[in-house]
Amino acid sequence: MRIRHFVTCALLTAFALTAAAADDTACATLVGTASASSAQGFSLRDGEPVDFVGGGGKTVHGKLLVFSDGGVFRAYWQPDERPDKYVLANAGTDAVRLVSSEPRGTPAPGGQPGTAMRPQRVLSCPML
Repeated sequence: MRIRHFVTCALLTAFALTAAAADDTACATLVGTASASSAQGFSLRDGEPVDFVGGGGKTVHGKLLVFSDGGVFRAYWQPDERPDKYVLANAGTDAVRLVSSEPRGTPAPGGQPGTAMRPQRVLSCPML
């Protein structure tokens, strides 16, 4: 009985580690559009042009929308000429998940917060 329990636990642990590693695989990158020749960072401010660069070099142009709720800022990415909005959910160092969501809060004033960001790996990609 103990051997069966141990093997079951070992298999579940191995599956969990494999699933976690798969979740860290980027399907795209969010980059600033200052230069088409190299991946650029961008600033967290309303209207900032940010491109979604997926596998095979497919690029979807878009912009950031930034909303504040008290002292909390939320950044959303919106593809050009589309109504869809995706919140940038932190997924670790230089990584985000794009989650379809309506904006919460009020538009952030005067380019706030303006935080400089490096290109962000996207770990969950919407169908674009």
